[in-house]
Amino acid sequence: MTNKIPDNAKCVFKGVIFEVWQWEQKMYDGGVEIFERLKRPNTSMIVPIVGNKILIQTEEQPGHLKRLNTFPCGRSEQGEDSLATAKRELLEETGYTSNDWTLFQEESPVGKIEWTIYTYIAKNCIKTQEQKLDAGEKISTRLIDFEEFLNLADNPLLSRTKFTNTLLRARFDPQFKKDFENQLFKI
Repeated sequence: MTNKIPDNAKCVFKGVIFEVWQWEQKMYDGGVEIFERLKRPNTSMIVPIVGNKILIQTEEQPGHLKRLNTFPCGRSEQGEDSLATAKRELLEETGYTSNDWTLFQEESPVGKIEWTIYTYIAKNCIKTQEQKLDAGEKISTRLIDFEEFLNLADNPLLSRTKFTNTLLRARFDPQFKKDFENQLFKI
């Protein structure tokens, strides 16, 4: 990971989500400058597969725009690995569970933040309980087919991530589309 905070860095601020880390960095001319980087908990995003459909959601949180056509996701709690986060978030936000998980992608989207987004595919999802939403969440879910799923890349409220690029590539590369669809729906 290229955005790792060096061992000699010191935490100068710790908020609810973000920490600010600083360190002295030797420059090419021999001088020293203060460098800085943010750190935040990692995020797990889930693409839930229910039969031959993909489960998406509409989400609203106080102080944020209503996000349409998004995926279950959330940040890791202290000491929680990315798969445990994915399983917890899927259950809390949708009421669905799966016993068939695949890590599809991981990325560190911002160079000045130590943060990784893990994207999981959860196949054979089944509804096992009602949603258990945080006090600041309103989430509704719906099932879509593969073609509508690929068109989510056009959604300006969907984060521009490596996964969005996957959706775009599948729309324009027939072999990639076929392989991607098989990865989602074949056992």
